[in-house]
Amino acid sequence: MHTCPSSEYLQKVHPVAYSCIKELQTAFDYISVLGTDSSGLAFSATPGELRVSDSRWIERGFVFRAQRNGKIGEYACTELPQTASYIQEKLDELLSSPVTAIQYPLIPDEPAQKQYFATIEKDPFTAPPESILSVLATIRDRLAAYSKEIIHTSAVAEFMRVSKIFISPNRSLKQSFYWSQSYLIGLARRGNRTKEIYRSFSGLKGLELLDEMATEIDDAGAVLMELLDASSIEPGVYDVILDPDVSGTLAHEAFGHGVEMDMFVKKRARAAEYLGQPVASSIVQMFDGAADVQHCGSYLFDDEGQFSTTTQIIKDGILLTGISDTLSALKLGTKPTGNGRRQAYDHKAYARMTNTYFAPGNDTLDAMIKSIEYGWLLQKMNSGMEDPKNWGIQLIVLIGREIKNGKLTGKVVNPVVCSGYVPEVLSNITMISKDFELSGSGHCGKGYKEYVKVSAGGPYIKTKMRLG
Repeated sequence: MHTCPSSEYLQKVHPVAYSCIKELQTAFDYISVLGTDSSGLAFSATPGELRVSDSRWIERGFVFRAQRNGKIGEYACTELPQTASYIQEKLDELLSSPVTAIQYPLIPDEPAQKQYFATIEKDPFTAPPESILSVLATIRDRLAAYSKEIIHTSAVAEFMRVSKIFISPNRSLKQSFYWSQSYLIGLARRGNRTKEIYRSFSGLKGLELLDEMATEIDDAGAVLMELLDASSIEPGVYDVILDPDVSGTLAHEAFGHGVEMDMFVKKRARAAEYLGQPVASSIVQMFDGAADVQHCGSYLFDDEGQFSTTTQIIKDGILLTGISDTLSALKLGTKPTGNGRRQAYDHKAYARMTNTYFAPGNDTLDAMIKSIEYGWLLQKMNSGMEDPKNWGIQLIVLIGREIKNGKLTGKVVNPVVCSGYVPEVLSNITMISKDFELSGSGHCGKGYKEYVKVSAGGPYIKTKMRLG
């Protein structure tokens, strides 16, 4: 096992950051600094090209947050200034600006000293890049060799090492961890028909992720051949079974974005009107949190120095609460949930999801299939979107497998567009499997920007949706 080391750069500048905070604490009602040094590599094996480059997630810098008389200002910099007086000057200027007019209760600064250094099996940053590219090329070539109808294949992987420090007068926190993601992609053509398949892999892992990719090659090839024979679905409302990938996206889109509580402050989330009310079947339990499950959305503390938690959003079908950053919690008079996240050190912190999922139930996939007279097993997410004000949802799924009289018929449709009204879709849930899987190979934006790493998942879920 390999332990993720703390950033040498952050170790070097930590005493300087600590000294700055000590000097500045008398000038403000609250003061803190977040330091980030994250490095990463991206590898790709495509026909005729092997490439390694820096990950687009890399960053290095600092953000100071200060509060005075209720007003809050932030100053971001790529390097720590030599004197604390320079930082004070910048923060004074921000706090005196008429633009900084919103007032908040005092930001809490409870005493805490804690650190977290994650472990992985195989360190991608000590392996020769050529060896990683060679493995990806072999995986890509094996998928290409599955059938002469496969006309294009690629295998890509990305490995990140995240290091952060957070210092305030009463808190000193450190964390370093890895996350990784990879994709195996295939394109096949038969006559005028072209179809695509992908397999994604992710987690708080290292090079062991490539071993997982190798086990999925034949299945990816087989499904790609099925898609060449796929037909279009007849539009209608059907009983459906969502696989963990699809059910996770349902959780993410349905009551993930809808309960980001900075949207409560701005009155842009309809969910705020339904707290304490039924919004789903009584068997539904839904969570978000960076603490209790370990995946790409996990961490020790968020970008505002709050420890990660796990929030139960829906309990027995009742909408309990949302997820919050520090400032939205202060405005609403609630406790921060450790969901204050920044795309990068020089971006604003928002209430963002981490790992969002439905909890497992007591059913089996086999029993769920047997319970359906006519419907579809939906697999492999392509994309999803939601409307937090009106609770509409749309999911686009790559694979639909026909179920008749409690059995899979072998008929496949592609693609499948699923839509519905969120409380109706969740209230129609009648069975939940014992399975539990998370996927974190994508990212999530706040609208069209402010991207952060997340995961989503859960069990298989039986419900009703409109398909087309």
